[in-house]
Amino acid sequence: MAIFPLRTFGDPVLRTVTTPVSEIDASVEKLVNDLTETMYDAPGVGLAANQIGVARAVAVFDAQDGEGARALINPEIVETDGEWVYEEGCLSVPGHFWSISRPAFVRVTSLDLNGAQVEYTGDGLLGRVLLHEIGHLKGELLIDQLEKSVRKTALRELRLEALGLVEYE
Repeated sequence: MAIFPLRTFGDPVLRTVTTPVSEIDASVEKLVNDLTETMYDAPGVGLAANQIGVARAVAVFDAQDGEGARALINPEIVETDGEWVYEEGCLSVPGHFWSISRPAFVRVTSLDLNGAQVEYTGDGLLGRVLLHEIGHLKGELLIDQLEKSVRKTALRELRLEALGLVEYE
């Protein structure tokens, strides 16, 4: 296992729609292990493969529910319901948090490392983590969930930060 550097805002791989996994083999198992170790080292509660530069439909998460780290391979959102606004951050947009509106409940299907179909259902942190990581696999970032005016301000801040510029008022 290895810990990989995290890709951050501005890296084009974060906007890449990942490729589905056609065969769960040793390389996928290694990717899951590396993602898990990198997620815990960050520290975070979820990590998608493109956040370490790998454009495959694989993510890991630990919703701090006592179940430990789990893999999402080719995950699909099956059902959502309700709405929940919560302050959310992202390892690929470090140091920034925004109030994000997402469904309050989610049901997801995925493959596990044995190739078996699994289903995760949850609300609260589990639901939010699932939606966040699946968004990454679709080439989305949490800023895409912001209202237009808030997103415009956030993008401006992120660009200035990336350029090493500081605004003086």
